[in-house]
Amino acid sequence: MFGVAFRRHRGSLLAAGVGCIIAADLILALAGNVWLVGAGAALWGLHMGATQGLLSALVADAAPADLRGTAFGVFILVTGVALLAASVIAGWLWTVFGPAATFHASAALATAALVGLLARPRT
Repeated sequence: MFGVAFRRHRGSLLAAGVGCIIAADLILALAGNVWLVGAGAALWGLHMGATQGLLSALVADAAPADLRGTAFGVFILVTGVALLAASVIAGWLWTVFGPAATFHASAALATAALVGLLARPRT
């Protein structure tokens, strides 16, 4: 869905994907019934669909052809370390402050990322 609309505008697709995760986090933070949990999960899925392939395409575009394998290796390593740290922090937030705090923190971090994305100079 997003791929067709934003085929030539990767920054717009990335921003739309980050917007989906912000909305998903806020809905999940406030979810009081199964329908809201489902809506949050659906938006989370849209985020994943919009961003996962795009991030790989951005790595491929940025890396010189002879270093593309190394670039993907570094990308996957950094992603894994970041996911491990995020999981530890999310688990701590969930245990100490509850589920809503975890989703609010995630929405705040995603909002900061979106602001950074939108503030970057266009090339």
